[in-house]
Amino acid sequence: MRPKKQHENADLFRSRLDQIIDHRHPLYQLANQIEWSYFEEKFGERYVENVGSPGKPIRLMVGLHYLKYTFNESDESLIERFIENPYWQYFCGFEYFQHTFPIDPSSMTRFRQRIGWSGAEELLKEALNTAKRSGYLKKSHLNKVNVDTTVQEKAIAFPTDARLYHKMRETLVRAAGSWGIQLRQSYRRLSKKALARQARYGQARQLKRAGKMTRKLKTYLGCVYRDIKRKVEEPDEELNDLLLLAERLLNQKRNDSNKIYSIHAREVECISKGKAHKRYEFGCKVGMVTSSRDNWILGIRAYHGNPYDGHTLKETLSQMQRLTGWKAREAYADLGYRGHGYQGETRINIVNYRQMKKLTRAVKKWFKRRSAIEPIFGHVKYDNRMDRNHLRGQEGDQINAILSACGFNMRKLLAVFLCLKYFWQKFSQKLKNSTLFYPEMA
Repeated sequence: MRPKKQHENADLFRSRLDQIIDHRHPLYQLANQIEWSYFEEKFGERYVENVGSPGKPIRLMVGLHYLKYTFNESDESLIERFIENPYWQYFCGFEYFQHTFPIDPSSMTRFRQRIGWSGAEELLKEALNTAKRSGYLKKSHLNKVNVDTTVQEKAIAFPTDARLYHKMRETLVRAAGSWGIQLRQSYRRLSKKALARQARYGQARQLKRAGKMTRKLKTYLGCVYRDIKRKVEEPDEELNDLLLLAERLLNQKRNDSNKIYSIHAREVECISKGKAHKRYEFGCKVGMVTSSRDNWILGIRAYHGNPYDGHTLKETLSQMQRLTGWKAREAYADLGYRGHGYQGETRINIVNYRQMKKLTRAVKKWFKRRSAIEPIFGHVKYDNRMDRNHLRGQEGDQINAILSACGFNMRKLLAVFLCLKYFWQKFSQKLKNSTLFYPEMA
């Protein structure tokens, strides 16, 4: 059911939050700048009328997601810190200080499933609109934008053949138990022992013995797989999906494409970006657009199938135009975008440092600014939860990338309001000190 508007009754013995917190605090000012009614209008239609119990307030759920990705908190730690922080409670729409948990952490997952990645885009759009209304994001910022891609890694263990065989066998044994299938042998004890021995042999660089244990784990998986195939003639969709996955895992070779790297996250891809410290990354590719002047994230999107960077350019720029309402004049990209084939109003400049000597100083300045997008990737990953994505499926990849960009932009807004707070503190202190020497000004 659609959430009902909450009106807390006035309490003579309790002080309102806006009476006890600092009005110059960045979170207080940011809470008053965001148009919360926009989310009521957009997300209200995603609820079913007159069915079930009323949902939690939309402002509460949206505010919690803003705080989660701004301050790099998990769902559980976010709720624990919420009851300690009056500024967070005011930001989420509460009038009085709360002493109990507002929601169960699992409600965060259900809200993300309800709004989807299109709803996450609405959160990013409102963050950008807040910057526009405050005057910190202007149309002139889109004269020059930077475009690049990175990898959003999935929260999985490093994939090895031995671990995948063991994990797949465990999954099939659990599925057989739920179906009531009496297996000839589950290999639970033998597989666990073989996996431990394979890890020890690999650590000691005894590769021949380690390979023998890996083949033994593959044999255990094959025995369980064939046993289930014999005893179940017409499996349901879920069991059939697991059997097909096990068959793919048993048949895949070292140099095959579209390999399986995780049993629970099958959408994971192996991507190599040429990094010296991390040769391979397992996740999905993410395209990002930032403003060259003030480094606002104007668009971000996850791409599956490991596409060529140039082929992501059209969708990334169109998303930026949809979120901001403005078109970029010029976009700067690295050599990975050569041969992009983009046909649009935005002019694409491929930055080639070998040819920069021929350019004028003004043009060279913006070419050098292209590299400003690189540290943004680092901040979004390690400060705003894009380093290891814990959300499920391809939809989770999209949602996590977009909400990470929301957290980055919100941190920029908070930094702006924090600077204003310190400016007024210094200004008022100087004004106060000046009255000591000039009493007539008092």
